[in-house]
Amino acid sequence: MFRTVFAILTGLLGAALLHLIIILSLPHFSDRDAYTRIEDEGDENHFYTLDDKDDDAGLSNSDPYIRTAVCAFDIGTQPIRLTAKGQVPFWSLSVYDAASNEVFSMSDRTSVGGMLDLLLASPIQLTGIRKALPPSLTQSILVEVPRAEGYVVLRTMAPEASFDDAARNFLSEAGCDAFDGQ
Repeated sequence: MFRTVFAILTGLLGAALLHLIIILSLPHFSDRDAYTRIEDEGDENHFYTLDDKDDDAGLSNSDPYIRTAVCAFDIGTQPIRLTAKGQVPFWSLSVYDAASNEVFSMSDRTSVGGMLDLLLASPIQLTGIRKALPPSLTQSILVEVPRAEGYVVLRTMAPEASFDDAARNFLSEAGCDAFDGQ
């Protein structure tokens, strides 16, 4: 009987201690999410190419055949236009909200002519844009984003060393710019 009570008390004390440690360590981990790290790369609305080693924000690209760029955005005041073009064997794009929920993804196989031309906007902004679609957006994919803040991950493939320059140029010339309506 004593052993059973001792085991139960030990288990309860261990569980309480574990919960206390987790609660006290949350502030350390809460600012280490993907959105916060991408925000730490630099200014919003700019693609930052990731290297093989961790940068100051703790982000890196660990796949030797993939090149990656990230962009944090805030469509609270203006939509964001994502653009990229170049001769790469493959590219893919994923859009996430600030809570790291994927809201949209596509690849060169689902794009118009293999080029990236995408507009991210809030539901209200998108309604206004669709009412008077600017000529510059006739070939663009219009994407409704439910939350104002988020980030984009753009990847391209460099399966051999000869593709590396094209992949890096594709990412460095990619645009993640505020859309002014033109």
